[in-house]
Amino acid sequence: MASHGLLPASSLFSRTSFPTLAHKRVVSTEYYASFVMKNLAFLPPTILPGRSLSRKGLKEKRLITRRISERSFSASAQPLAEELVEDKTTDPSTSGNSIRRRFLDFYAARGHKVLPSASLVPDDPTVLLTIAGMLQFKPIFLGKVPRQVPRATTAQRCIRTNDVENVGRTARHHTFFEMLGNFSFGDYFKKEAIKWAWELSTTEYGLPENRLWVSVYEDDNEAFGIWRDEVPNNYETDLIYPIIKRASQLANVSYTLADDPTKMKLKIIGDHLRAIVYLISDGVVPSNIGRGYVVRRLIRRAVRTGRLLGIKGDGKGNLEGAFLPRIAEKVIELSTKIDPDLKDSSSRILEELRREELRFVQTLERGEKLLEEMLDGALSSGHENGSVPCLSGKDAFLLYDTYGFPVEITVEVAEERGVKVDMNGFDIEMENQRRQSQAAHYAVKLAVGNAADLAENVSDTEFLGYETLSARAMVEGLLFKGNPIVQVCEGSEVEVLLNKTPFYAESGGQIGDHGFLFVKGADRQQNGVVEIKDVQKISGNIFVHKGTITEGVIEVGQEVEAAVDAKLRQRAKVHHTATHLLQAVLKKVIGQETSQAGSLVAFDRLRFDFNFHRPLSDNEIAEIEALINGWIGDATLLQTKVMPLDDAKRAGAIAMFGEKYGEQVRVVEVPGVSMELCGGTHVSNTSEIRGFKIISEQAIASGIRRIEAVAGEAFIEYISARDNYMKNLCSTLKVKAEEVTNRVESLLEELRIARNEVSAARVKGAIYKAATIADKAFLIGTSKRVRVIVECMDDIDADSLKSAAEYLVDTLQDPTAVILGSSPSKEKVSLVAAFTPGVVDLGLQAGKFIGPIAKLCGGGGGGRPNFAQAGGRKPENLLSALDKAREELISILSGKTR
Repeated sequence: MASHGLLPASSLFSRTSFPTLAHKRVVSTEYYASFVMKNLAFLPPTILPGRSLSRKGLKEKRLITRRISERSFSASAQPLAEELVEDKTTDPSTSGNSIRRRFLDFYAARGHKVLPSASLVPDDPTVLLTIAGMLQFKPIFLGKVPRQVPRATTAQRCIRTNDVENVGRTARHHTFFEMLGNFSFGDYFKKEAIKWAWELSTTEYGLPENRLWVSVYEDDNEAFGIWRDEVPNNYETDLIYPIIKRASQLANVSYTLADDPTKMKLKIIGDHLRAIVYLISDGVVPSNIGRGYVVRRLIRRAVRTGRLLGIKGDGKGNLEGAFLPRIAEKVIELSTKIDPDLKDSSSRILEELRREELRFVQTLERGEKLLEEMLDGALSSGHENGSVPCLSGKDAFLLYDTYGFPVEITVEVAEERGVKVDMNGFDIEMENQRRQSQAAHYAVKLAVGNAADLAENVSDTEFLGYETLSARAMVEGLLFKGNPIVQVCEGSEVEVLLNKTPFYAESGGQIGDHGFLFVKGADRQQNGVVEIKDVQKISGNIFVHKGTITEGVIEVGQEVEAAVDAKLRQRAKVHHTATHLLQAVLKKVIGQETSQAGSLVAFDRLRFDFNFHRPLSDNEIAEIEALINGWIGDATLLQTKVMPLDDAKRAGAIAMFGEKYGEQVRVVEVPGVSMELCGGTHVSNTSEIRGFKIISEQAIASGIRRIEAVAGEAFIEYISARDNYMKNLCSTLKVKAEEVTNRVESLLEELRIARNEVSAARVKGAIYKAATIADKAFLIGTSKRVRVIVECMDDIDADSLKSAAEYLVDTLQDPTAVILGSSPSKEKVSLVAAFTPGVVDLGLQAGKFIGPIAKLCGGGGGGRPNFAQAGGRKPENLLSALDKAREELISILSGKTR
């Protein structure tokens, strides 16, 4: 997606865009957006000159758009003097900060509420990352949540990587950009939107009318337009150029004097570092899946590009250091107007970049070694077939995609070795990946299913669960297998919608309540029972109670007595409050910069994911447990308040990961310890938690740790179970509890000695057997006679097989070649190749020889030129594989020793 930075484009939703808002007028004007979806009119880029609003056919539009795009590209290719670039980055009236501020002020003066940018990690399962300014308002457009304001304006941070390969090549392709937008929710419509967009462009920004272009959707009789000022090159504005300048200094090149390929590389770094920094700031850490893969791919592309530019070290004298953090420092310095809170996360961002870059450099080095092996294989294959050596497109893509090895370097190194690269095959692999990426990540789904159709006729559920665990309610709707129904009978699974409920619906990491719905008849007698095992939210704030009818029937319109399982609710409350204490103590013990990356509050345990780069030490875990249990013992009363979101943030309240908040928020505070925005259920006093214990701490992704813990009743159960295990262990070992450790250590030492004795006996047996087959060696060659042994040694294990091979090459005279095989267990094959120096001098390498033999047994392996081991999973093929090894040795050595 070509991001035109802060350049304007406007679009309007038709009245039929969303079924739930068909009676309202909806406006979304975004600077920049251009895509078309069913029933949505998002406009393409500049088409018609001036303010003439003509409707053009789609074919003509495409032709004109292409011509203008070509003109824009040629303009961006014109070289600029260093002084001109510097002027662009310092002119306050045209700076990025000024354009953003003036835009928001312009619409604020026209009754729009200035709302903050949503996170780059959206609360929307249909997209990985925030790709448009309208995304945060999608629930309003779908009618799932009511509007909070009639008009809004935002400067939304966005990420798009579907055409990342064009970054740096054109003037306006970016991965990270800000989308400026104004939105009307059933308030004004096209007339006002057109008037203000023109006024913004010509009066506020002072753009000359003859430089503006307007496009019109061909079926829109009212007509609307978009306007854009043609900045020659986004990269040479104050938003990106200072970042490019820092990269230029590290690469020791001048951007102004650089050739086009070098400029492109500098632009890639300038663009990618902005995207990377904001993604990490919003909690996305590098990984191999989902959002984490997006940021990892950008980091690796930036590292590769920096290496191509010749950047070495961190610019501070450490040639082995990372350079991305040095450039990221400039991004953070420029972030004040976009996200003032970014500086608070700077240490975490820079450390994450440093680790990921240094880790990737090692991967690159492995890629270089793999390339050498691939080129050796291509040369060998070419010589055998009498053809021009060629590296396959799949191999080149493997180097690029898995090892981050630039295809340009692959081609250059291959040419030096006389090997061609199948670039057509590489392009095919690249296109396949691009299609998969686009299909997976960049569709905003607006479809509404049966449950949501029912929800249109059902009002929001009133939640009573903070004050009570039981309440009378009316059945407003029923779903059976996802479809609306009026009556459901005994034995069926059902989803029940009530007008009010004491049941907590899963959110904020806390699972939904369990309990029962007791169905009342006309005579108020019990007609049925529904056992509830889960509660979820749909369409904003409608609770869906999922369960099984254990007695009678349930119908729409009936009254029920909704009763929450009090014991399970208490377990959830205990674990939720303990989670807040855990987050507070982690910030205290390992640093304020650590942040939540996910959580689960269940009845039997709690789970807390957080950003951190190493395992917690035993001492840190002990300190965490001691502090939390100390707070529990303090018996502190919790305080819960509802207040404006801005007031809560000023008070220091922490937002829960992945949650969205309205203007009024619920704040849960453990005075002196923790303050968080939270809609979950909590204990009233920390003493109710009773005790806290960490049961595991581990890595779940690069830079993400996970703690699982128990509290309250689950804590008692855990301690009791461990006490029983200890009693059983003491009984088995016949020692006291305090003597268990010494006794286990003693047993382990005895076991180690016994295993060593068994291993030594096996080795002696293998060597004895090797001595008996030494006389089976046969000679090959005339000018130089080579001793060869190829034998099966039955069920000898791999280590003993290795000892047998070493014995034979040490015993027999040089030159000797030994190939041994065995099947130590069912579905397992062991192979070993041992060559003396004389055999290696003839050009044979044990590592390369044994690999193809192992493949015949369903395995593989390799090693040094003089010694290699391999394995397989098909013992039935072992004898034929050894016969093949014997034939290969005879054939190769016969030709080399004539």
